[in-house]
Amino acid sequence: MIEPDDDLIEEARVLFAGRVEFLKSAPALEFLPDADFPEIAFAGRSNVGKSSLLNAVTGRKSIARSSVTPGRTQELNFFEVGDPTVLRLVDMPGYGFAKAPIKVAERWRALVRTYLRGRVVLKRTLVLVDARHGFKDVDREMMKMLDEAAVGYRLVLTKADKIKASELAAVAEAVGTEARKHPAAHPQLHITSAEKGMGIAELRAAVLEDMRS
Repeated sequence: MIEPDDDLIEEARVLFAGRVEFLKSAPALEFLPDADFPEIAFAGRSNVGKSSLLNAVTGRKSIARSSVTPGRTQELNFFEVGDPTVLRLVDMPGYGFAKAPIKVAERWRALVRTYLRGRVVLKRTLVLVDARHGFKDVDREMMKMLDEAAVGYRLVLTKADKIKASELAAVAEAVGTEARKHPAAHPQLHITSAEKGMGIAELRAAVLEDMRS
């Protein structure tokens, strides 16, 4: 694993310790904010722990609220970071859509696909994968969409504290091996636990690095 330097980790810590505020929700493309700042998007299937990871990265308890029913988030949610703003984080709708009507799910997919392909300020997408399960077919669908859109992405294992170290190592190896087959996947795999704080400082530093790319 590539380790960021201590200066970058500290700079990222200071940035996220400052102003982080919800900006707006965009249920359709016409509601997107102006493309004024670099954006880092968080993507993952429903119940992967996306809200918890966003809260951990930003050092807040409820900047992103977890939905009681997986698949309820239907919009792109934008958060501004810095004073003045230097970066936006984008919380994308959880994919999988097991609880959603077909027409609603298709509308979400169209929104996400069009955002990914056309957002010029999108610097990187973080694709979250539950460490307890590894890749699911819906994760592969998202990776294929990002590959086709030529949008670079990082793979982030979540809930790494929920399994044994030996199981985690096996999942990380399998995920890393498959990721190398995808042209838009970043070579670094992030292993995180929002609950324990594992890997959060390094992920913040990666976000800062991607923002400047």
